[in-house]
Amino acid sequence: MSPVLLEARNIGKRFGGVQALKDVSLTIKSGEIYGLIGPNGAGKTTLFNVFTGLYPRDSGEVIFCGTTLTLDSPHAVAAAGIARTFQNIRLFGNMTALENVMVGRHPRSYAGVFSAILRTRAERAEEAGIRRRADELLHYVGIADRAGDLARHLSYGDQRRLEIARALATDPKLLALDEPAAGMNATETAALRRLIEGLRSDGLTVLLIEHDVKLVLGLCDRVAVLDYGEKIAEDAPEAVRANPKVIEAYLGASTA
Repeated sequence: MSPVLLEARNIGKRFGGVQALKDVSLTIKSGEIYGLIGPNGAGKTTLFNVFTGLYPRDSGEVIFCGTTLTLDSPHAVAAAGIARTFQNIRLFGNMTALENVMVGRHPRSYAGVFSAILRTRAERAEEAGIRRRADELLHYVGIADRAGDLARHLSYGDQRRLEIARALATDPKLLALDEPAAGMNATETAALRRLIEGLRSDGLTVLLIEHDVKLVLGLCDRVAVLDYGEKIAEDAPEAVRANPKVIEAYLGASTA
């Protein structure tokens, strides 16, 4: 069996009088594609933001690579090995695709301010390495021919790919994708599926939040379902598809 990469234990999060997450526990195994689904308002993105350091949790703990994460900031989480994309694309529109990916290497760079000002030999060598790695990642996601184009000039699908390339630039152990297929047409979604399958084949663990339930059930090794901030299921896709609680959460009525 694959070792557990991330374990969440009894995660709780409240916003004023709203209990967004209630004692949510789950495990993500190394090398799998793990899906997180649920109706609107179920708490998916809140849990995602807890994992990636945007929201402090009110209770519970997150264990990553055998170490309890303090999750005190997004950059600390990225340095620990968790990278993410966003539901609403957050690229630097007036920077080129190559420059966007180079920014993603920041958690793995070591040159300081003075080295950058003085343009030391070590700083120049590191920058050249960052540029090479960014170019490799643009090739990997299939948009190397757009390296010199401003991010805002890319198509929607290519912007999604660019955001994934930027996340990969942090050399993550876990890549968390927040609705990467949102707004994509059928052709772009199929290409995205092939890309995610390729990431898993290359040894990366993927956490996927997605409203496209068909995509999740056809792609993921295991799936967890949230409803009103509570986990109601965690199992293989076929078992989740047939789970009465999941059917009720989506359809609003019990089904035999």
